[in-house]
Amino acid sequence: MTQELSNTRSYRGQTPEQRRADRRSRLIAGAISVYGERGYHNATVKAVCDAAGLTERYFYESFANSEALLIDCYSFVTDSVLKQILHVGDATRGGKVARARAMLYAYFSLLQSEPRSARVFLVEIRGVSVAVDRTFDDSLRDIGKAVARLLAPEALDDELLQAGVVGGVIHIAMRWIACGYTPPIDQAVATALRLGTVLVNRRPAAAPVAD
Repeated sequence: MTQELSNTRSYRGQTPEQRRADRRSRLIAGAISVYGERGYHNATVKAVCDAAGLTERYFYESFANSEALLIDCYSFVTDSVLKQILHVGDATRGGKVARARAMLYAYFSLLQSEPRSARVFLVEIRGVSVAVDRTFDDSLRDIGKAVARLLAPEALDDELLQAGVVGGVIHIAMRWIACGYTPPIDQAVATALRLGTVLVNRRPAAAPVAD
C-alpha cells in the first residue's frame, strides 16, 4: 500500500501521469528541432534528449525506438497543421475557391515560418520503414478526407482524386522549399490553387455510355 501511494502522489503539483506526458511532449519538441536541423538519419537519441533537457532513460520510458518517436513527431506536426488550415477554411467567408486559397496560404505560411517542422512533415518521413510509410499514407488519406469534407463534400467518395490533389500540393511545397521559398508565396499559392480547384470543382462522374 505504501508503494502504491508513493507511485500516485503528485510532485510539484503534477501526478506521475502528467509528468510522463510532459516528458513525452518535451521529447517530441526536442526531436522536431533536431530532425529539422540535421535530419532523422543523422540524429541520435542522446541529441534528442539533450534538446529536450532529459536523460536517455526517459526516452525509453516513452518510446520503443527512434522510429516510434519519428512517427509521433510527424503525427504531431500533421495534426497541428491540419487543425490550423481547417480553422482558416472555416473562418473564411466566400465560396469554395476563396476558402481553398486561404487554406493554401495558411499552409505555405506555416511551412515558411516553421522550417524545422516542415522538414519533418515533408522530408524526413519518407523512406524510413514500412511502418513509417504507412503512417504517411494514412495521414494523406485523412488530410484528403478532411479537406474534401470542408471544401467539396461531393468528392468524399473519390479517394484517388483526394490523393492526387493533396499529394500534388505537397510536392509543390517541397519544390518551393527546396528552391529557397521562391517564387514568392503568393505565386506558390496561386500555382497550388490551380491544382486544388480540380477537387473544389469536381463534378459527378458521368454515367457509362451504353453500347
